[in-house]
Parts: sequence; C-alpha cells; structure tokens
Amino acid sequence: MLQLKCQDVSLGYEGKTIIKHLNFQVGAGDYLYIVGENGTGKSTLIKTLLGLRPPLEGEIEFADRLKPTEIGYLPQQTQIQRDFPASVWEVVLSGNLNTTGLRPFYKKAEKERAEMNMEKLGILDYKKRCYRDLSGGQQQRVLLARALCATGKMLLLDEPVAGLDPKITNEMYELIQKLNQEGITIIMVSHDMAAACKYADHILHIAHKPLFFGTKEDYLKTDTGKAFTELVKMEAIGEDEDD
Repeated sequence: MLQLKCQDVSLGYEGKTIIKHLNFQVGAGDYLYIVGENGTGKSTLIKTLLGLRPPLEGEIEFADRLKPTEIGYLPQQTQIQRDFPASVWEVVLSGNLNTTGLRPFYKKAEKERAEMNMEKLGILDYKKRCYRDLSGGQQQRVLLARALCATGKMLLLDEPVAGLDPKITNEMYELIQKLNQEGITIIMVSHDMAAACKYADHILHIAHKPLFFGTKEDYLKTDTGKAFTELVKMEAIGEDEDD
C-alpha cells in the first residue's frame, strides 16, 4: 500500500531552489535510504516531508491515512539536546504530543504506549534516570522510543548512528531492522553505504537534481551508485587515518 508520493517536487527555502523535479514513492513496510553529498537538500527534504516547509512546486501526497504529524522523527542530536535535563520517561512520553493537542495531561493509553516502546527498545530500566546522564547509544534508544510514540506507520531517521561506536551502531541498525520487519516504514538519511547495502530495499540519491530512485540492486549497478559508494569508502579511510 502506498503511503507517500512525491510528484515533480521542487524544494528550497527563501526563494532559493535546491532540488527540482523530484519523484519517488514509499510503500507501507519499505526501507528507503536517502543518500547524497552534504548540501544537496537532504535536510530540506526532511523538513518538507514533516510538513515544516512547503514544496516550492509539485505535490507531496500522503495515503494509508498517514499525516505529516504522524511520522515519527529521530533527528541528529546537538550538544544542547544531549544535555537536556529531563527524565527518560518525560522524553519518551513527549512523543505523544502530536495527539494531545491543548490537553495538559497524558491519557492512560499514551502512557501505556510510551512504556511499551521503552520495553521494546530495552530502556524501561532507565525510566527514572536523567536523559543527559545516559551514554550516546542509550540516548538514541530513548529518542527512538519517543519517535515510536508518534507513529505506528513510518519513521524518519536522520543519521541515527552518527557518533556511535561500531558495536552500538550495529545494535541500532538491528533494532531499526526489527521495527521494519514488524511493519513500520523506514526512511533513513545516511552516508553509511555498507548499511544501505545490507538493510535498504530502495535508494533515493539526491543532488541539486535527482540522480536515482529505485531498488538497491539497481542502484548499485549504476555509475552513480558505484561512484558514490567508492567516495564514501575513501572518506571513511581518510577519517580512520586522521584518528
């Protein structure tokens, strides 16, 4: 079942166009990787899908009773966010805010959803701990649980393993894959081509003009896919040498 369709969409801000003629679609249960070099509009696309910024041209259609406010979102963290002085329970529970409206309290069902998602991600024991006292990997699990409280259909993840060590990175990927296998659609922005090759079923490669949308297998056969994969490998080798 189709959940999201972008048709001849142009994106940008303050009258400046970044991407033109973007076309792709996402079905229920898909696992889509969005790749591309920095500055090519991935963040703008995220904000547009979340309804925070309108497209300059074209249409973004939602189906399967999905609304932009019902997409669970896991953003890249800033240092200020990592130091947020709230309990784990408060952070996870806040994922229900899209359903509370002006209501100044959480319903029993919303609290039960938060607790269920914490248990699913293995963080229920952290419930009373302060969020800023957790490790990076634990914080990402908390934020993922928060995102799950907002949706039962689609997660949008922006570099969800950035800054995590390899062991924790693998654990996060396995958690995300399990959620996908349970029926949640995954849209992930990432430079990790090794993970894309392992987990994704579709790839969207964007630049200032769309370069590719299709299956992972077809992408890896294209000159664009081969070149970008090699570029990411070279950058990773350079970062390891700098370390």
